[in-house]
Amino acid sequence: MELETVFGLASQAAMVGWLVLAATPYRYSVARTFAIGVGLVLAAVYAALMGTFWMQGEGGFDSLAGVQALFAHPGLLLGGWIHYLAFDLLVGTWEREQAATIGLSRWLLVPCLLLTFMFGPVGWLLFMAMRFVRTSMLARTAEVAV
Repeated sequence: MELETVFGLASQAAMVGWLVLAATPYRYSVARTFAIGVGLVLAAVYAALMGTFWMQGEGGFDSLAGVQALFAHPGLLLGGWIHYLAFDLLVGTWEREQAATIGLSRWLLVPCLLLTFMFGPVGWLLFMAMRFVRTSMLARTAEVAV
């Protein structure tokens, strides 16, 4: 299969996973199952790409120039992209589960998911800030109730 085709299919699969996470109400666990399933497929594709192209790459992880040389190979670059797709989707799945657990509004979760999809750590950082505020509010409410 052409690398461009793999890129397109992987990107579309990840997008569907994100849409399911964002659009499905918390009470439906199918979103978690679906997103993890997409993540598993992406992980398998990643493993296949790394197994196929790893020995063809030059460079390494010891310097920025080494990483640039490593990702100059299209198969390894695609592997890196799929790595991001898989891990960001799994982080988004965790964010959704945490949001449901603490009762965070979906209106607050969806921007976090969008940012996690587009900018990974920025979305996670925003989610962690919202989670901190929400759990602090819950703790204060519990103290008042006692």
